Amino acid sequence: MRDTAMKVVLVGSPNVGKSAIFNYLTGSYVAVSNYPGTTVDISTGYFKFNGCHFAVIDTPGIYSLSPITEEENVTRLLLAKQVPDVVVHVVDAKNLRRMLSMTIQLIDAGLPVVLTLNIMDEAQNMGMLIDTSLLERLLGIPVIATSAVNRVGLGTLKKTVGHYKLIKPSGFKLTEDIEQSVAKISTLLTQNYGLSKRITALLLLQGDAITLALAQKETSWPKIAAVIKQLSSNTNNNLDAYVAAERQVLIDKIVAKTVRYARFERHKLRTWAEWLGKITREPLTGIPILCFVLYFGIYQFVGKFGAGYLVDYINNSVFVPIINPVAEGVVNAWIPWEWLRSLLVGEYGIFTMGFRYASAIILPIVGTFFLAFAILEDTGYLPRLAMLVDSVFRYFGLNGRAVIPLTLGLGCGTMAVMVTRTLETRRERVLATFLLSLTIPCSAQLGVVLALLSHNSAAVILWSVYLLAIFTIVGWLSARFVPGHRSSFYMEIPPLRLPLANNVIKKAYTRMSWYFKEILPIFIVTSAVLWAGDRSGILAAMIQYIKPAMGFIGLPPETAQAFLLGFFRRDYGAAGLYDLAVAGKLTDAQLVVAAIALTLFVPCVAQFAVMVKERGLVTAGAMVALIILIAFVSAAVVHRFLQLVLS
Repeated sequence: MRDTAMKVVLVGSPNVGKSAIFNYLTGSYVAVSNYPGTTVDISTGYFKFNGCHFAVIDTPGIYSLSPITEEENVTRLLLAKQVPDVVVHVVDAKNLRRMLSMTIQLIDAGLPVVLTLNIMDEAQNMGMLIDTSLLERLLGIPVIATSAVNRVGLGTLKKTVGHYKLIKPSGFKLTEDIEQSVAKISTLLTQNYGLSKRITALLLLQGDAITLALAQKETSWPKIAAVIKQLSSNTNNNLDAYVAAERQVLIDKIVAKTVRYARFERHKLRTWAEWLGKITREPLTGIPILCFVLYFGIYQFVGKFGAGYLVDYINNSVFVPIINPVAEGVVNAWIPWEWLRSLLVGEYGIFTMGFRYASAIILPIVGTFFLAFAILEDTGYLPRLAMLVDSVFRYFGLNGRAVIPLTLGLGCGTMAVMVTRTLETRRERVLATFLLSLTIPCSAQLGVVLALLSHNSAAVILWSVYLLAIFTIVGWLSARFVPGHRSSFYMEIPPLRLPLANNVIKKAYTRMSWYFKEILPIFIVTSAVLWAGDRSGILAAMIQYIKPAMGFIGLPPETAQAFLLGFFRRDYGAAGLYDLAVAGKLTDAQLVVAAIALTLFVPCVAQFAVMVKERGLVTAGAMVALIILIAFVSAAVVHRFLQLVLS
């Protein structure tokens, strides 16, 4: 099926509903969120229509065929290399004037385009009346109106894709001087650029880096450069802005003919949503709202309920008194070999440690976090948070867009490092990855730490303030020493929406399943490795080697094991700390020190692997070395401080 399937590529700006349309067409679930940057990799699904097979590809958000971020570059390369049979350009109908520029570029590229006007319900609520039939005639391509969340128009879209027949539009002429330059450049192009000669020439005029790098290999490059230089000299040396402005003139004429605005009485609920959306972006009101969200969403729901009540109930009322004894009884009754019994249900047993940690301690915390995070995503709060923190993040060499991967890091650092692709420059991606790996605990680790400290408000405050201080100091210093400049900030701001219960539950469940499938094998392997190390004496030797470091930061020798577990996974180490705390082997002061050290400690194996993939081995290795140094020095400082205060 896959070899003969027709390729349908979904493209569009972030947060326009591509993933929701993908879910409908294929029946596969891709996280659908109300903030930009959800899709950071390629997702492929399949459907059958009238006996024909279709492969649907959901791409990262893209604003233009001249990519700025890595995610935009992925989409651009896919369009150039995959030779799609249909390109479904999904736009937010409310922002038709701005988004039609990409539609025109796709048509100029010679691609088989279907324009999907999504989120039509909100456009109509604003009073927008779009003549889709006239727009279709003016563009020369199929135009479909949809509301993906309400499943309106999606059947029509599926039929249009299934019956698609390539009709070459007549094209859109710009000014005479641009058209002459395009014609001259087109005759000089001999290489295969994956797109039409017309769009290739236009991209060269606009200074697209990818196209320029390829065109410079042309034997006629000096002549091409001369054409570009001549037009540039006639337009104050800003060809990019000139071509974009002339394209916008063309779009304005199309919009003027196809869009009208009706007068209507505004709904009170919409007025309230706009007012609330505005105050979440203003520092004076936005910061208290952020504190409210953090307190109830993270501290109370994830920390108290998930890591406190759920973990305590599942671990102490289900696993320890019921499941573990049954497992031990079965293993002891049926397995005669002591070494295998200890491997399965011993101190480092695959079941009693690995499976219990993953199921009873980690999964409830991760589940409550993903549920809370899904609600925040669907409301549209995160883009507003990005605007709120942009003025602060500039001191760390970042902009407001970085709040998305940093916030996602509270769920899973592995996923968050991948999302740093949405940042524009390599410098910003390196800075965000470093801050993620150092100061942002994943939901499992965060939940365990909050559960351990929640009985003492002063301990929670000290831990939180110290981590914030480390984030601020390290971020500020990193921004000064890492070369490069901060990019400008822009982001789509969707309207505030009531989250759909079905989408929230499905999204939380999907992420929980993905996370559990990822961590369970790692926890099982880790338990087996620790068991082997314990049997061979290597583990005891390693713990003895680490014990002096524990003494340096004022912790008992037993905590060396938790830190050793932290090399495998941060949450595994935190779970080990949980066992020590339950056994009463740590004072409140030691809990604070251990919590700080483990939170700042090395990223888990999976996150480190993604860091190597995204940033390179040298950069990732340097980050980890710095993180270990900062973690132990920070813990030692807090230990000395508490000694002075409590003595």
